[in-house]
Order: sequence, then structure tokens, then C-alpha cells
Amino acid sequence: MAMLLEPGMQSLRMGANGERCLTPSPPGSPGTPHDSCSIAPLTPSQSPRSEARSQQTPSFSVVVAIDFGTTSSGYAFSFTSDPEAIHMMRKWEGGDPGVANQKTPTSLLLTPEGTFHSFGYTARDYYHDLDPEEAREWFYFEKFKMKIHSTSDLTMKTELEAVNGKKMPALEVFAHALRFFKQHAVQELKDQCPSLPESDAICWVLTVPAIWKQPAKQFMREAAYKAGLVSPEMPEQLLIALEPEAASIYCRKLRLHQLIELSCRPPTNGAETPHPIDSSFRQAREQLRRSRHSRTFLVESGVGELWSEMQAGDRYIVADCGGGTVDLTVHQIEKPQGTLKELYKASGGPYGAVGVDLAFEKLLCHIFGDDFIATFKAKRPAAWVDLTIAFEARKRAAAPSRSSPLNISLPFSFIDFYRKHRGHNVETALRKSNVNLVKWSSQGMLRMSPEAMNELFQPTITHIIQHIDALLKKPEVHGIKFLFLVGGFAESAMLQRAVQAAFGHCCRVIVPQDVGLTILKGAVLFGLDPSVVRVRRSPLTYGVGVLNKFVEGKHPREKLLVKEGKNWCTDIFEKFVTVDQSVALGEVVQRSYCPARPGQRRTIINIYCCDRDDVVYITDPGVRKCGTISLELGDVGDAGVARGRREIRTSMQFGDTEIKVTALDTCTARSVRATIDFLSN
Repeated sequence: MAMLLEPGMQSLRMGANGERCLTPSPPGSPGTPHDSCSIAPLTPSQSPRSEARSQQTPSFSVVVAIDFGTTSSGYAFSFTSDPEAIHMMRKWEGGDPGVANQKTPTSLLLTPEGTFHSFGYTARDYYHDLDPEEAREWFYFEKFKMKIHSTSDLTMKTELEAVNGKKMPALEVFAHALRFFKQHAVQELKDQCPSLPESDAICWVLTVPAIWKQPAKQFMREAAYKAGLVSPEMPEQLLIALEPEAASIYCRKLRLHQLIELSCRPPTNGAETPHPIDSSFRQAREQLRRSRHSRTFLVESGVGELWSEMQAGDRYIVADCGGGTVDLTVHQIEKPQGTLKELYKASGGPYGAVGVDLAFEKLLCHIFGDDFIATFKAKRPAAWVDLTIAFEARKRAAAPSRSSPLNISLPFSFIDFYRKHRGHNVETALRKSNVNLVKWSSQGMLRMSPEAMNELFQPTITHIIQHIDALLKKPEVHGIKFLFLVGGFAESAMLQRAVQAAFGHCCRVIVPQDVGLTILKGAVLFGLDPSVVRVRRSPLTYGVGVLNKFVEGKHPREKLLVKEGKNWCTDIFEKFVTVDQSVALGEVVQRSYCPARPGQRRTIINIYCCDRDDVVYITDPGVRKCGTISLELGDVGDAGVARGRREIRTSMQFGDTEIKVTALDTCTARSVRATIDFLSN
């Protein structure tokens, strides 16, 4: 008989004869076939608890962080022997006028055969120079990270679509990109330290949005394995860093002159030099960092000046405004140790700078027609990329105080293709569209008024303001002292002005200098000390389906299961953690399970999740199967036969950036291979 749990009891209940086996759910219950879930819970629900155990911390010589962004990416590293120095990657070849190329575009080019050709500026420029007919055979991917966030049924077989419509498995695309960064970083490290062993000396850190769910995080890990960053046999060599957390970690180290407080200056229009907060402290150690020719940033060994001002318990928000998503994290400083505590689960959405690009594309569709834009993108993909590059440069120059128009060059192939496709020129199309804020220039450019550009920004910025405002109104989030704007989109004067106008009255709005590199540098610091974020919040409620004693009047009759004369209620949602629950780093949730059959070598436990904490059954609305825990039991030997039963104790950690599981055979005191999978649903 399966181990059965009665709510509120701290003791175990089992059949009178002591037998243990899987008790099936009635027809219609969610789950996999019974033989794939041959387990029974042995322990009652308990709160997560800290387990005093010695953790083996691998000794790495260097930490390499890869900030894999929607629009741009880069890497940085730090030697563990000199953790106060963060070294940025080498300057990339190529680049756009007026755009710092400390990171490179997240653009990947594969040959018609699907093999790697180039990444970044090189990929973009090469693809741009291809003959239009030839370009239709190549695979060019850009801004593809967003697909991982937007795909609700992400699996290892999910495909990505290149700009010309050709498809390829997403895992291969991401692996190609990560392999490129690995090769670049390892070569640079070898140049600096020829004796550095490549295989096990590097701790790799990958950044992901905090709002990404477990399947997306696992996907990035699987892509890293496929790219050869680390071996699946050494998973601890790869850390997943949450982007706003990384920014928060770096902000702890900042000196005052490295911060720009928006309330202390008029909003920049893209041409002004921001004035940092004055500092009365010595800045000698920053001389190297401030040099434009240096790629080394020095950080404080303790906490920075701003943090030294803060009191224990002070709260702040980090708004990571990137290319694809906006991520909001609420942290509280803990003193004297300087660790961070998350106060509310990460929130956000697809409100990044790409939204402005989509608004521009929508404007083009309005002027020239949806059918034409779709045809042009398919037939002249390289020219379309050229047009997006031209818009990106103008987008960065947009500012609230700007009075002059912004000119966007239309590629000649666009003008020529439109004339052949429609039978009249682009100027006629613009005139017929009745878009008064966009004019045609005889030099072959769209002349956008400041008002027109402002309209492109407004939907995305409005989403961001509304989301921050909703977060500030949460009862758990009050007394916010600072609002840090980070990420590439935070460089936008349009966004800075809007955020300051909306929230400058209730908190200090601060932008770190080199704001586009904040996450990258923070990811390095996270790799050097992954325990700096001591408490996180669970983004969802997680648990399993179990049987409890049936109680008349409490449990619905359709959940009744009669077995061996006993009445049981099926499909009870036994929760490991609940949504927005505080979970400390190192805390574990333990459950014990018993295989249903003697000699069973493998068992699978279905995991369910929900965004509410008041659910009772795994069949309730909003509850879904989200993953599995797989236990490779192996052979128990004679000891297990003598005991007559076998107990497997699983330990799950929900306080890290990824959910982790380990297992122990209590009969033999040996570890059981345990894996958790969120991609195979």
C-alpha cells in the first residue's frame, strides 16, 4: 500500500500490512502512465529547512561570465587570485558609428549547410554584403533570445526561424553562439596565462532574465553542454545568473562617482555628458578603469560608498531594461555581511527595446503595406537587416528634448523593390499613408519628427512604467529607497526621462555609469561568490500529487479511491514551496519515496506548478505538470532484500537560481543519481 498523507498530521500513515506500492489515480487525472511514476511519498509536508552539510566548492582559477543578450552580447572575466579586477573582452571588429562596441550584436550567421560562419558584427556585415539571391540560402539569426521567453512549450526540439524564414533547432543555434564565446574567451585567457588548464580551471556564468521559467534556464544549460562550455558530468562548473541580480551585486560595489542620479541633473538628450554624484573619497584606484583604453574595471573589496550609506533593511528595486525583456527585482541589504535578500518574486515582461523596433516595423507596414514588408523581408533579407541597423542608430539618438528630425536611410534595394512591386515610388506611398509626422527626403531618407519617434517609444515605455508602478503598490514592497535603472535600454534618454518623471518623487532614480555593462560585470562577481544573494522568492508553487485519507464533506466524491477497504482522496497537491515564499540559499525540501516493485531500477516523479498558493488538487485550474524528477535506483543488493523495503530520500533546493535535486538510498547510504527535467513535457 502506498504511503498516504493526512493533512495536518506529522506522522506517516500506511496500510496495516506495511506493504508499499503505487496507488493509481482515477481516470482523467493528469500525469503519465502509472509505470513511469512508480513511487509513493513517505514523509509529510514540511517547510523547507536548512540542512547543515558540507558543500564541496570546486576551486577554479578564473570566472568567465557571458552576458547573452537579446540585442548584444559579450563576456568578461576575473582571476580568483585577483577578484577586484574585472577584465572586459577584447574590442570587437566592426561596429557602428556612435555606438560603443564593448559588446557585439547577438547576430549569428550559418552557411547554407548549417555550419558556423561568424557571429556579431562580422556575421551582420558579411550577411549584408551577400548577393540577395545567395542570402536566401544562408541562416542569419538575430534577437533570437526572445523566442526562449515567448515559447510556452519549450523543448529540446524547439526551432528558430532565420530572417529569411529558414528553420533550425534552437538548441543548435544557441550552442553555436556559446561556442563562439567560449573559443574567444579561452584564447584570450591563454594569451594572458599560457599555463592555464582549459578543462577544469574555468567557472562559466551565463546570464538569463529573472522572469525566465525553469525550462528556459535548463535550455541554456543544455545549450552550454552542447557547446562544450562544460561537461554534463560537471554541472557545478556552470552557473546561471539572473540578470537583475547580477546588476544588484555589481551596484553594491560602486563608488559615488560611478553613479548618475537622474534627479540631480536635467535628462540627457544623447549629447550631454552626464554628471555623476560628487564623491569626496579618493578616486585614485579608479584611474585605470576610467581610462578609455583600458578594459579592466576595479571594484571595491567590500561594499561601495552608496551601500555604506545604507542602513540594514534598506530596500531598493533593480529594473533591468534590456533588449527583449524588462526584469524587476526587489532587494534588501543585509548588514554587516553585505548579502542580499529578495523581498518579492521577480516580475517583468517582454517590454524591452525590441518593442520600439516592432513599433517602427508596424509604422513601415502602415506606410508601405504589410504584404510588401513581408515580401521584402523574405526576398531581400540582407537589405532588411541594413534598414534595422539604420533605425537602431537613430533610436539611440532619440531624446525628449530633441527638436530636430531624425533621418533614417532607406536602402536603395528597398526603394527599387518597392517601385517594382507597387508601380509607384516610396514618396507617393508616404503621401498616401497620411502619416503626417514622417516626411520623405530627396536624399533617400525617411525624416521622422521627434513626435513620431516619441510615438514609437511610448507603448514600450508605458508598459515599463505601469509595471514598476504596480510593483511599488504591492504591500510587500514599501519603503523603497533607490530605483536602479540598468541594461542596454537604460541608456535611452527617453526611458530615463519617463522613469524619473514617474518615480523621482518617491525614490532616488540612479543609473550606473557604463550601464550596458552592469549585468556583465555583476555576473562575474556572482561567479566569484554565488552565495551573495542569501534569500530568494519562489516564482511559482511547486509540488507533487499524492493520496490522503478521504474525509467526507471535505473531499469531492469524484476524488474517492477505495483500495483494500480504505477510502483515499486522490490528486492532492502536496506543495514543496509556495509562490513568493522566501527560500534561503542552502535550504532543502526533503521527501522520501519507496519504489513500488522490488528490483525496480528507475522511477519518475511528476512535478506540478501553479502561480497561486491556494490550490488543493493537481487537477485545479492553473495547475500543470511542469517537469519530472528521475531517480536511477540501480541494484540494492542483499541488504535491501533483507530489509524488505527500500527508501529513497530526495533533497530539493529552491533557493538557488535553478531548482536542484539530490537523492540518497537510506538502505545503503549511497547517493542515487537524481535529475530534474523541465524540457521533456
